[in-house]
Amino acid sequence: MIKGFGGIFWRTRNLDAVKKWYSEVLKLEIDKWNGTIIKSDSENETVFSLFTEDDPYFPTEQQVMLNFQVYDLNETIQHLEQMGVPLAKEKESSDFGQFIWIKDPEGRLIELWEK
Repeated sequence: MIKGFGGIFWRTRNLDAVKKWYSEVLKLEIDKWNGTIIKSDSENETVFSLFTEDDPYFPTEQQVMLNFQVYDLNETIQHLEQMGVPLAKEKESSDFGQFIWIKDPEGRLIELWEK
């Protein structure tokens, strides 16, 4: 029944600053309608996962966390360093891949993943 992930939507206090951050730091081309369409390819997969209210994987005051799959995590880290964006947590490796975390301008934790 499910063809793919439909979207992620949330409210923001400063639309222009958050739009600019996602455009510059994560290279998402945000259109005039304040959104973008990310098209999947054969090497990308979108994961939908539910967490209990007290699960410590991401901050409990944060209702949603974004996970973006990247081609090369080391190149991504270099780009983030050049942009002056610090890692919120150190790089981790597991059977699922490698992960890093950053925060957007409003403090939302974002996970970046290389499979």
